[in-house]
Amino acid sequence: MTARMSADEKIIISGEAVIHPDDLKEDFIRSSGPGGQNVNKVATAVQLRFDAANAAGLSERVRDRTIRLAGQRATKDGVIVIEAGRFRTQEQNRADARARLTALVAKAAEPPPPPRKKTRPSKGAVERRLKSKAGRSTVKKLRGRVDGE
Repeated sequence: MTARMSADEKIIISGEAVIHPDDLKEDFIRSSGPGGQNVNKVATAVQLRFDAANAAGLSERVRDRTIRLAGQRATKDGVIVIEAGRFRTQEQNRADARARLTALVAKAAEPPPPPRKKTRPSKGAVERRLKSKAGRSTVKKLRGRVDGE
């Protein structure tokens, strides 16, 4: 699943998952960590908010899975908050946050795995298992105390 990304275009992930630019809100904040004066002066880190609960481009199944997969990044209202501050420029951090959001929604849009097919052990396998258990049982019985005759 490849996604198209642009600042003002919608992000198409799959048939049931499209992120509209209206659902995204970006705030630029100061980055933490090393970087000297640049970190203290320039707000390069981005805080991307995606209102997953009210997003029109997500199906019900994808919406629920996205919020569940987001974990602590999702608020009670269903807004997913992603912070990106790895890079020194706003553009790189914005692209990083959008890529992480796209990956999260793409993972949620994956089809569910096929149901598990129940299998039974073969008759021979059951017999071999019981025979080996009986063998171990006799070995352990022989380890017991010896009667003094």
